[in-house]
Amino acid sequence: MTTAPHRTRIKICGLTREADVDAAVHAGADAIGFVLYPKSPRFVTPQRAAELSQRLPAFVTPVLLFVNEPTENVVASLAMNTGAVAQFHGDESPEICAAAGHRHMRAARIPTAPGAPGFDLLEYAAEYPLAQAILLDALVDGFGGGGKTFDWTAFNWSQLPPNVSSRLVLSGGLDAANVTDGILTVRPWAVDVSSGVELTGPDGKPVKGTKDPDKMAQFVAAVRAADAQLNTRR
Repeated sequence: MTTAPHRTRIKICGLTREADVDAAVHAGADAIGFVLYPKSPRFVTPQRAAELSQRLPAFVTPVLLFVNEPTENVVASLAMNTGAVAQFHGDESPEICAAAGHRHMRAARIPTAPGAPGFDLLEYAAEYPLAQAILLDALVDGFGGGGKTFDWTAFNWSQLPPNVSSRLVLSGGLDAANVTDGILTVRPWAVDVSSGVELTGPDGKPVKGTKDPDKMAQFVAAVRAADAQLNTRR
């Protein structure tokens, strides 16, 4: 039986502008993330997320990112954004995630500090069996979006059971320069980028919430280059 070619899905997160949504879709993103966390510099309201989601064509999925948001607010936001997937990025328990009664992703915040205790990915995935995806992000202040990677060699990816490996979304500090290596190492189902495709300001730092069309296109091209390498190895 012929095996289908490997294709890593791509989520671009933290969009706030119409032009950026259009450019992300044009670049080839499979999912677009909107941050509904008021403390984030990339914050948009549920109403604004719904407006931006209207620009998405069929088969490009909107994702709403929540951080410790009351369940009733999560439910109301999802009702306003038909077809969206929830992403829980705070300290939400499995029960809280399930209470929304909706398709969802769960972020795993992996320690990066030297000497930090190990992270049990299998145990974490088992705690959230209803999550359609486990998003692997670096543990930083502010619940993500910090442009930090974690140690990709900390796990034996090839030994993960299919019910875990098929749900992994690699995130945390990705950009066009390192995403190919990340995919070849982890072989995730999908990748998630935010700060790595943002416009560079005069101070040399990302302009949070403002994406760079060229960087998004370069990121997608790097993902496809990784896929090509994986398919050549088959």
